[in-house]
Amino acid sequence: MIIRIIIIILLIIISRSLVYAQYILPYPSYMPGNKIYKVSRILDTVKNWWSFGDIAQVKYHMSLSDKYLVEAKTLFEYNQYLLGVDALKRSDSEFIQIPSHIKQGEKNGKVMKVWKRTLSDAAKVHMDVLDKLILICPNEFQWSPEKDSPTMLPLHELLYKSIGIRSTILQE
Repeated sequence: MIIRIIIIILLIIISRSLVYAQYILPYPSYMPGNKIYKVSRILDTVKNWWSFGDIAQVKYHMSLSDKYLVEAKTLFEYNQYLLGVDALKRSDSEFIQIPSHIKQGEKNGKVMKVWKRTLSDAAKVHMDVLDKLILICPNEFQWSPEKDSPTMLPLHELLYKSIGIRSTILQE
């Protein structure tokens, strides 16, 4: 009987240490070219008005950072580099804002340990996605619009910059 209890306790301890929910990115939303895409972007901005408090702001910026990263990934995979670069910059912009809201929450007396861990998990997943994009994207891409001069897009440089943003947050 005592051996069974010890075995059950050990199984519980082992199973609790093995259970770990991985951070999952969302499914791609409306993409550029869709009639509803502009409405979706406006709604993303309007949602900020309903995000009261530090935790709500962390959730809001994290969800937009994820959404725009998935958008950038999808656009890069379909060789839509100009649109992908724009989405990547939006993802970076949202991601950068998250730590300040976590710090503000701590100053306001909230326990932000879970959100720090979530941010760390998100950064790791984002970096994995960005690493894979480096493998499939050209180093540079020349964008040639019809009635304007060509623009060189330094894709790898931008992707490494995005990785740097996330790795800096991991180090904090």
